[in-house]
Amino acid sequence: MKTIVSYSLLLFFLSFFSTGCSEDKPEGTIFDPSDIKRNQFDLWLLDHYVNNYNIDLKYRIEDMEIDQSYNLVPATMDNSIKLAKLIKHLWLESYDEIAGIDFMRTYVPKVIHLIGSPAINAEQQTEVLGTAEGGLMVTLYKVNELNLNSIDSLNYYYFKTMHHEFAHILHQTKNYPKDFDKISTSDYSPSGWMNRKEEEALQMGFVSPYASSEPQEDFVEVIAIYLTHSNAYWEELLEKAGTEGSTIIQKKFTIVRNWLRTSWNIDIDKLRSTVERRSKEIQNLDYSLDQ
Repeated sequence: MKTIVSYSLLLFFLSFFSTGCSEDKPEGTIFDPSDIKRNQFDLWLLDHYVNNYNIDLKYRIEDMEIDQSYNLVPATMDNSIKLAKLIKHLWLESYDEIAGIDFMRTYVPKVIHLIGSPAINAEQQTEVLGTAEGGLMVTLYKVNELNLNSIDSLNYYYFKTMHHEFAHILHQTKNYPKDFDKISTSDYSPSGWMNRKEEEALQMGFVSPYASSEPQEDFVEVIAIYLTHSNAYWEELLEKAGTEGSTIIQKKFTIVRNWLRTSWNIDIDKLRSTVERRSKEIQNLDYSLDQ
């Protein structure tokens, strides 16, 4: 079975999101605080996600929020708690450290939806790792197979998606230089990328086959793959790309690095070091709801 990442961007919302979130820090919460019956996890989410980051983390399946073409099951409470803790520790607080306390509270997607099962397209024999809707909601699948003992698995199924989607939000708010789009203009293929092997994509100057689908995906894949892998992995990736491919990838990375620094005052190397350090701490996290 081929595994792909699906990004269902609803472009209608982009102008709303960029104008509504790029200027002002949100005050209070956009979610209805009405008196509903909440369990201990709901109360923890209210404190740590809704009140702190203005994010509604949904772990119960809501029909209106899911693709009805998939046969999906809810995420378990235990794994939802663990992943909520991990998202806070590895993603939200990593950016807090590097970009300042107000950054994520301004630009994060407002809904994170957790689904227990994979999303399988039986006709195409593909598996969707995550979906995003216009910078407003990110859906993560396969939560019931959460593996705390493998940071590679956590990055592959959840955090690469989180970094990828957040990079979309950032470049939709402050666009990156169009020189990036010109580097591999003739090699992008919106449908043909699925038939490209990883090594072929690397040698063409793409960090992944999906990066070769279109320029915006190329741009955010550079960020997501760099942030979720070690320097040793990155160097190995460049070696596999060969002289021509690695030269193209490094040219793209230079634009990415400079854009993050000049547009957002974010040092991508410091951010990756922070993510790596926090990744080593996950075995010692308190996964109870006491904190």
